[in-house]
Amino acid sequence: MEPVIASRKNEDGGSDLSLFWTRRLSLTTRILAVNILALAILAGSFFYLDNYRAQLVNERIEQAREKAAIIANALSQDIDRDAKRAFIADVGSKTESRVRIYGASGRKVMDSFDVMPPSYTLRDPAEEPWRKDAARFLDKIIEAIVLSPEVERFAPPKADTASAWPELSESSKTITPVVRYRHAPDRTPYISAATQTAKLGKFVLVTENARDITRIVRDQRALLAIIILIVTAFSILLSLFLARTIVRPLRRLSRAAVRVRLGRAREVVVPRLPERRDEIGMLARALSDMSLAIRDRIDATENFAADVSHEIKNPLASLRSALEGLSAIKDPKLQQQLLDIAENDVRRLDRLITDISEVSRVDAQLSRTKFEQIDLGEMVENVLAAREERELNHGRQIAFARPRRGVATVLGEAIRLERVITNLLDNAVSFSPEGSLIEVVATRASNVVHIRITDSGPGVPESEREAIFRRFHSIRPGDEDFGKHSGLGLAIARTIIEAHNGKLSVCEREDGRSGACFRITLPAGVSSQVQ
Repeated sequence: MEPVIASRKNEDGGSDLSLFWTRRLSLTTRILAVNILALAILAGSFFYLDNYRAQLVNERIEQAREKAAIIANALSQDIDRDAKRAFIADVGSKTESRVRIYGASGRKVMDSFDVMPPSYTLRDPAEEPWRKDAARFLDKIIEAIVLSPEVERFAPPKADTASAWPELSESSKTITPVVRYRHAPDRTPYISAATQTAKLGKFVLVTENARDITRIVRDQRALLAIIILIVTAFSILLSLFLARTIVRPLRRLSRAAVRVRLGRAREVVVPRLPERRDEIGMLARALSDMSLAIRDRIDATENFAADVSHEIKNPLASLRSALEGLSAIKDPKLQQQLLDIAENDVRRLDRLITDISEVSRVDAQLSRTKFEQIDLGEMVENVLAAREERELNHGRQIAFARPRRGVATVLGEAIRLERVITNLLDNAVSFSPEGSLIEVVATRASNVVHIRITDSGPGVPESEREAIFRRFHSIRPGDEDFGKHSGLGLAIARTIIEAHNGKLSVCEREDGRSGACFRITLPAGVSSQVQ
């Protein structure tokens, strides 16, 4: 039994460890939730991809602005029309863009697509396969999830004049190129940059369909989705594996604990899980040891009840016989003898019931007791002084080798330890002849305190050295009146010592003389070494 030295208010309630939101969730659900939460954080990479797409678009916008400025500056030079046509065709081919030039009246005067094959074509979604529609649908869902801003849709003008392009109108009011970003009919980026030339008073419009941006982002999204699916499948399998390895043994332990509680099987085996070296294995072995301890306690209680019944029956039978004889016997002397027998039986019953009550509550009381520092030397000295004052030694001399004050210090309950010393001294006095010497020694060795009580009696046979500590087992001197002792004194003493994490045993005297030596061993407390 472990002594209660200190208590924690949150030890039972566990308020510092409880999670209110998980109280109704099974362990399997919690494991899955934690792993899926990690996957949800991984899925947040889609936000990064949206930022990555925005960066690509911004880079293309800046490139379009620079491209329009360069083209406008080149067209301002004094070169012929054919050179200009060749220039815009070369620029459009290398940059995969379309270059248009509009006159001051707004009419288109030059187009790179007229002198070279088109570098891009705006695609009609209605003519594309269903896979493209699915891809665009996923784009919309993801953009809605990541809260992407709405992008203007581009519709090709029916008449290709400067007035059909708002950016051309804006460029007439500023010297820097005006850029607009829109979505083509198939939701791919469509970027246009407009500016005016310095000398000719004409306008330049550069457009491009940056389909590669959509392709790059979709490829990254697909790769990320595949990674998330693989990790999700692996995480779920791992979660189920963990739940299986954790929850299944816990369920086995729970079912075994329920069987122990219901008591439907006499020998309920709680699995010890020896192959597990983790906390669950520790829990299994602790529960198994606990169930064995409970079973032993139940057996001890049943045996104790049987012993109590047997021990009480004897004085009750004697008492009933004496009382029945009183009504039939008229001789006053015989009646007095019967009354003496009845009185003796009543005292025996009272003593027996008192000791039984002490045995019954000693475990429970010690389990709730807060142990304190006790100087055993001082305690033994007080017990001997009280016995001397009350003349309980009956002509026996008791010699006590008093240790230095504060040396033989232990953690315990003083009243219970006094009861142990008193029981052992009563036992030594009973077996020692009158005028003999009883020796008491208290010493400390390392972290252990030893107490030895040596009498001058006949000693205890080796075959009986464990039996004398059993309840109701009593070996008394031949000249002692029957029933004077209940046979519980040594059992109570050992119970108290073991509750203090100590040991009580009996052996022969060290000097080889006749007598018994009772040894008490207790863990030492803090030594003050006070002289």
